Amino acid sequence: MKKLENKVVVVYGDGAIGATIAKAFALEGGSVFLTGRTVTKLDAIAREIQFDSGTIETAQLDALDEQAVEKHMNEVVAKTSKIDISFNAIGIPQQGVQSIPLIELSAEDFMFPITTYAKSHFITAKAAAKYMIQQGNGVILNHVPNASRISMTFSGGLVPAWAAIEALIRSLSVECGKNGVRAVTLLTTAIKETPLIQRLAHARAKSYDITSEQFHATMAAQTHKKRLTTLQELTNAAVFVASDEGSAISGTILNLTAGIIVN
Repeated sequence: MKKLENKVVVVYGDGAIGATIAKAFALEGGSVFLTGRTVTKLDAIAREIQFDSGTIETAQLDALDEQAVEKHMNEVVAKTSKIDISFNAIGIPQQGVQSIPLIELSAEDFMFPITTYAKSHFITAKAAAKYMIQQGNGVILNHVPNASRISMTFSGGLVPAWAAIEALIRSLSVECGKNGVRAVTLLTTAIKETPLIQRLAHARAKSYDITSEQFHATMAAQTHKKRLTTLQELTNAAVFVASDEGSAISGTILNLTAGIIVN
């Protein structure tokens, strides 16, 4: 039996992480409802999943729009009678909020990632948790890079933004755990395959006057395995923690940093 057989999943975000998570969850038998801002991306992801005989429906959605998120969740539950897994994988443009010294960053640009990530994760988690509490089970997941624990130069408001996501997950588990709801953050290094990290590496490398490959190598050297977390490793962990096999995991991070972070 597949690990997510008969599970209903909502994934927010049509970027590399959201697409890969949606594919992995569908491959493991989940009925996936994928949302994002770009119809062409959603359609392409859906075609790939359907080609592999997976189950998916897509919807154009702004994960910062509370009414739209709640309406979509209501529609999912009306159709399936439940929601088992919610995964927020939204990303934001890095231009103007990273690779700039804090003393040169405007207050608006510093706050942008903090308010965006915190608000979106709260909205999507709240929409799912309401139903999960009623049904007595469910898993709320998200992903942050290790910078949430180790501040890096020129990160602007991203470090406190990612730390806020971890804190929100802890609070959700404390409040909703007694009702069978689990909440977990997947903690990785930078994931080299994603376009966002590729753009980040280019910008950071320029700041340090090195090449992108040198920047990646410097980050990888900090891990015990001397390589960065892969998308496959992230999705394998997500499937495990979302499945019944991960039933004891809640209110914490699942550490995939290969030794950079020690808990």
